[in-house]
Amino acid sequence: MRPVALAVRLVIMALLCAPAMVQAADPKIGQIAPNAQFTTVKGEKFDLAALRGKVVVINFWATWCGPCRQELPLLDAYYRAQKDHGLIVLAATTENSVPDYQMQKLFAVLSITPLHRLKGPYGPIHDSVPTNFVIDRAGVVRFAQAGAFTLDELNEVLVPLLKEPVPDGVTTASIAAPTLHRLSR
Repeated sequence: MRPVALAVRLVIMALLCAPAMVQAADPKIGQIAPNAQFTTVKGEKFDLAALRGKVVVINFWATWCGPCRQELPLLDAYYRAQKDHGLIVLAATTENSVPDYQMQKLFAVLSITPLHRLKGPYGPIHDSVPTNFVIDRAGVVRFAQAGAFTLDELNEVLVPLLKEPVPDGVTTASIAAPTLHRLSR
C-alpha cells in the first residue's frame, strides 16, 4: 500500500506544479522572452535567441482577418524603413491549412519574414488576431497585445527600443547606419 500512496502523492504534486511550469514559459512583459523555434515558408530554421541584439516583432495574423490584411503592409513599410536599425518582423499565420506556395506568393511583395511554423509559447492573445509581441535587443518582452498596430503605436513602441544600444556581450551585425526617425503618413 505504501508504494501506491507515494505514487498518488507524486502524481498530485506533478499536477500542481504543471500549471506553474507552463505559466513560467508564457511571454510576460518585462521578463526575458522564452525561446521559440521558427521555420520560414522557405524552410529556413532559426530560434529567437539567435535574434538577440535586434528588436523583434512577432505578428500573428489570418487570411480572413481584415485588420490583419491592413496591418501587414504597415508592418512591412515600417520594417523596410527601420531594418538598418536592427528591426526584424516575423509574420506567423494562425492557419495551418495555408500551403507554403500560397504564403510565398502572398509575401512575394513584402519584405517581412513569413513563418510556416513556430514552436514555443507565443500565439494569439485570447485567440485574437492580429496579435503582436515586441522583444527588445536584450531579449526582454516589451509589448504584447491583441489588435492591429497603428503607425502612431509603432512609433511609440518601436522607436525608443530601436534607439537603445545593443547590450554588451551580444554580437550582431552593424545596426545603426542612417539616422533613426519616426515614420509619418
